[in-house]
Amino acid sequence: MEQFQNIAVLAIFLIALGYLISKFVWKPAFLKKKSKGGCSDGHCGC
Repeated sequence: MEQFQNIAVLAIFLIALGYLISKFVWKPAFLKKKSKGGCSDGHCGC
C-alpha cells in the first residue's frame, strides 16, 4: 500500500509540474488560442 501511495504522489506531482510549465514557461502549439474574426490592418483578435 505504501508503494501505491508513493506512485500516486509522484504522478500528481508530475501532472502539477507539467501544468505549471505549460502555463508559465512553454506554450505548446495545441494550447495556443486561435484568433477569430476577419480583422485587417494588423488588428488581429479584436
